Amino acid sequence: MPKLRGEAFWRETLRSAHYVVAPMVDQSELAWRLLSRRHGAQLCYTPMLHAQVFLRDANYRRENLYGEACPEDRPLIVQFCANDPEVFVQAALLAQDYCDAIDLNLGCPQMIAKRGHYGAFLQEEWDLLQRMILLANEKLSVPITCKIRIFPEIDKTVKYAQMLEKAGCQLLTVHGRTKEQKGPLAGVASWEHIQAVRKAVSIPVFANGNIQCLSDVEECIRKTGVHGVMTAEGNLHNPALFEGRNPLVWEMAEEYLEIVQKYPCPLSYVRAHLFKLWHHTLQVYQQLREELAKVKTLEGIVDVNRELKLRCQEEIANQKEGEKPKEGLPFFHWICQPYIRPGPKERCKENGTRGTEKGVRGKRALEEDEDGNSELLSKNKQKKKLRNPNKSFDPSLKPKYAKCDQCGNPKGNKCVFNMCRGCCKKRAFKETADCPGHGLLFKTKYEKSLLWQSSQTGIRNPEISQRDVDVGETAILKEADDT
Repeated sequence: MPKLRGEAFWRETLRSAHYVVAPMVDQSELAWRLLSRRHGAQLCYTPMLHAQVFLRDANYRRENLYGEACPEDRPLIVQFCANDPEVFVQAALLAQDYCDAIDLNLGCPQMIAKRGHYGAFLQEEWDLLQRMILLANEKLSVPITCKIRIFPEIDKTVKYAQMLEKAGCQLLTVHGRTKEQKGPLAGVASWEHIQAVRKAVSIPVFANGNIQCLSDVEECIRKTGVHGVMTAEGNLHNPALFEGRNPLVWEMAEEYLEIVQKYPCPLSYVRAHLFKLWHHTLQVYQQLREELAKVKTLEGIVDVNRELKLRCQEEIANQKEGEKPKEGLPFFHWICQPYIRPGPKERCKENGTRGTEKGVRGKRALEEDEDGNSELLSKNKQKKKLRNPNKSFDPSLKPKYAKCDQCGNPKGNKCVFNMCRGCCKKRAFKETADCPGHGLLFKTKYEKSLLWQSSQTGIRNPEISQRDVDVGETAILKEADDT
């Protein structure tokens, strides 16, 4: 049977899915997907999987995809990050029997993606992407899809989408933010870009960004004309988002924990989900937040969840008539609701700080204060401050190091070549020279080896023979290994 493409693939294989749960690293595991499907999600993605690791590690495959068969977990799309056509396709071939499509991640904006050279950091390499998708489209028995981020320019974003479609992409998810828009600088996603892509391609398009409740989903479909809407954080804070409900947090938490009992996953995943579900409540009960962070067993997490439920029920029982939610929340903290990520300006206000000349402070600037004020430090720095109260994080007090002439790392204070140890070692070895500052004595060792050779032959002033040179080189190489 030939594989379905484009609209036919979306209608028949994906069952005309409108409500989609995004691929989320360590968060869209089987247990969470099943919870989301029970409450309105029509299509789910696996977490982003690393193609190279998936290809070589059988345990990684088993833990992330080859676990217990679950007929309810369909339709399902497996997402990979990759930057090599052969590796991507070989990994996809191992996964295609367990899913309905393979997705290529071209949207991850995190630093790990930059270091690994994948995700959104491939969006300028159109030739490579064409080769990856063409090969996958040719070799796989299931369709190939892509999830992308936009360029600042609408025209370039449209051309990008058209290139992917021409290469063989059968469905496109467009996150309406650039790769620079992340964390506190995320801002609002551009539905205008998504609408332009939808009009320019003939394959199905999913929209991603600005989705916190069901009315956002409906408005996005109406404004952009997309086939479906994908959400990540909105789903994590309210798994019943696609049902248009805002249930009690403990109802969702208890149901999720029951599913985890049947389909186990790492404890870190479970803990992270409860931190999201109970986000607003944990701002009120800080002690329980600490307990949730420290607990080491699933039973312990269940106990913390039970205690949070009891605290909230007690609060409800003592609630005064007409009392309204605090902290500007639309609902009381024990009800599933969106978490609106504050932008840089709001964070500055929360921390009582001034912005830069443009009124925006970078993430790092938010963590540091010129006087080392612990209220403005990150949690890791605050822990270091507790261990060492005299420690200062004032950048102006950090020692200034002279840079290596070769690579820019700090140079050795007494290096004769004005280099770091690594560069100095290479040069001293190449030139058979000494650097007392770094304890490198290639020249001295070489001369000693020649003197020793002279004493062995009984000749006071011998000409240097090839054997002498060999002995000297052996001594230099030994010195290089020792250092």
